[in-house]
Amino acid sequence: MNLDFAKRVEKLPPYIFAEMEKIIQEKKLEGMNIISLSIGDPDLPPPQFILDALKEEATNPSNHSYSTSRGEPEFRETVAEWLKNRFKIDVNPETEVAALIGSKEGIANIARAFINRGDRVLIPNPAYPIYANAGAILNDGIPVSMPLSEKNNFLPDLEAFANLKAKMMFLNYPNNPTGAIANKHFLQEAVEFALENNIILCYDNAYSEITYNGYKAPSIMEVDGAMDIAIEFHSFSKTFNMTGDRIAFAVGNSKLIDGLVKVKSQIDSGPPKYMQLVAMRGLNSYRGSEPPDEIKKVNATYQHRAKVLMDRLRAIGLEYTVPKATFYVWVKCGGDSMEFTRKLVNVGVVVTPGVGFGEYGEGYVRFSLTKPVEDIEEACDRISKIKI
Repeated sequence: MNLDFAKRVEKLPPYIFAEMEKIIQEKKLEGMNIISLSIGDPDLPPPQFILDALKEEATNPSNHSYSTSRGEPEFRETVAEWLKNRFKIDVNPETEVAALIGSKEGIANIARAFINRGDRVLIPNPAYPIYANAGAILNDGIPVSMPLSEKNNFLPDLEAFANLKAKMMFLNYPNNPTGAIANKHFLQEAVEFALENNIILCYDNAYSEITYNGYKAPSIMEVDGAMDIAIEFHSFSKTFNMTGDRIAFAVGNSKLIDGLVKVKSQIDSGPPKYMQLVAMRGLNSYRGSEPPDEIKKVNATYQHRAKVLMDRLRAIGLEYTVPKATFYVWVKCGGDSMEFTRKLVNVGVVVTPGVGFGEYGEGYVRFSLTKPVEDIEEACDRISKIKI
């Protein structure tokens, strides 16, 4: 019996987060107490009003029938209203919005809808591995790395790829793993570059609401011309600490949304109705462009954790990039990131090696802020006892 994987699957590199989970499990089986500052899964619960809404909507029998691949009309209308309040942009909820079972699903399926064998896909590097793996490799596309370096504020040099004849490009700001941000001037350049080179621009804005010191992350849809070429992904996972609930949405060019929905209609029946209704409560908790106090409190918690971590890392002798958003700290490890990670694992601390986000992540590791301060302090105590 032929049980060989498809060639495109064989091309996939190991998924770094699955590898880290395996390492953590092995150490736990050895009896080691593990502090994981690796995977970006919030330890803080969803706001109480989200939990209350979930109880109410999930116990309503009428909310357990099929939804649609595009999402419930009232969900899309609420998304459109939130986008208007939060970013001052107008979108048509009928044609320019789609519900998603997590933004990861949307990122994979937008590429399925538009990438053919041999199409080039511009991928930031380092970056969330899904862009290269699900966005290019699993569609027989060719991932092309756009290096992100500290000297360029972790923004790609777009003009270096002007003659490549790429089909699609992924961008992500606030950025995972570096915590970098992009101003509207760069976003304008990105839209103009995409229009001039006929490139579909996929903008992952999952961390738009995890920001510090009054900074507000923009939407690429605020840029003139973006609606002609771009699609943007938002998630409730990070904003409302709902990673396991798998609810998100896409907004953008109507043909891009149509392509995404066409693929989804062959694969899923949309997020559960009750989850869309719960997510609507989340969006409706905003006061104009201002998030509810619950989100502000969570962001203040992450900011405090970041300060504690960075102060301790500085004392240890490690350098880092100060994040203005996300719940990550991008730390220089001075060499082989996997070797550095193994040293930390041996004292019961898990971080993510930068090389897991691409070759241009080498020399860095990513610390996640999704653990209490006490755990962060203990992790730093352990790190301080080893030779870095």
